[in-house]
Amino acid sequence: MKNGDNRRTHPRKPIELKVEYKRLNTFFADYTRNISKGGTFIKTRNPLDIGTAFIFHLHVPTLEVPLELSGRVKWIIADGEEKAGEEPGMGIEFVYDDDEARSHVAQMVEDLLREALGPHVATQFQSTRGGKQQE
Repeated sequence: MKNGDNRRTHPRKPIELKVEYKRLNTFFADYTRNISKGGTFIKTRNPLDIGTAFIFHLHVPTLEVPLELSGRVKWIIADGEEKAGEEPGMGIEFVYDDDEARSHVAQMVEDLLREALGPHVATQFQSTRGGKQQE
């Protein structure tokens, strides 16, 4: 894994959603591996460089139109550098224009987890969200 900062502010839970983004003049369609209120991990063999800011579209099954989000690459796992249980890809930190956008994404993540994991597991997840976790 590249980048020494391996602490998470928000716990992540596994969920696979389609993600689309543009790199130079090429469009990519990859999938998330997990998501939290602070970011997501995008599975890809061609990660963007650490620090790259970009806009991506997250396809949420309950929404008619993909969610447009801004993010920044915080760390990557390059193809061939993965360890047991890891896949190549990039850790993305969500970037918000304002507190309203932050609240909207936080609510969307809670709703996704409730639907994907069930209300009991989602409630347990929400009760642990204040602590830091190791990757």
